[in-house]
Amino acid sequence: MSSTPFVSDSTVPTVQPGSFLTLHYRLAGPAGDVINTFSGQPATLSLGAGELAPAVEDKLIGMAEGARATFELPAGEAFGERNPDMQQWVARKLLNELGDPDEQYTVGDVVQFPTPDGAATYAGTVLEVREDGAVRFDFNHPLAGVPVTFEVQLIGVL
Repeated sequence: MSSTPFVSDSTVPTVQPGSFLTLHYRLAGPAGDVINTFSGQPATLSLGAGELAPAVEDKLIGMAEGARATFELPAGEAFGERNPDMQQWVARKLLNELGDPDEQYTVGDVVQFPTPDGAATYAGTVLEVREDGAVRFDFNHPLAGVPVTFEVQLIGVL
């Protein structure tokens, strides 16, 4: 951990379970950034609402408003281990029903899929495309099974 994220001044708000936060953050693995808000608008989130992985949220507990810190999480801690069962073939017919029938899929593309209730989405990364149009996706989190660097700057704590 770098910086000094904890301040003894009792007048400075600190992160507690359920806190509402405004922050800049960066999540990166060995291949580089997966998300980085430092060059744009800060994120707002409610701790415990599932917007960040629990292991990442745990690093925020006790941090003071205005603090900036970097945490290194070992492989698998932040987003679990890679699960080979999360790599699945999806038939072209289903892809056509869920999206644009003219879409061309390329290895490395990230594709959003609707949840069964249609209330949210989840992502899959294209691993392979067969001649019949079927696509093998990896539905693991991009940072599953790798060490993660979590950098944060707390702008506001409510």
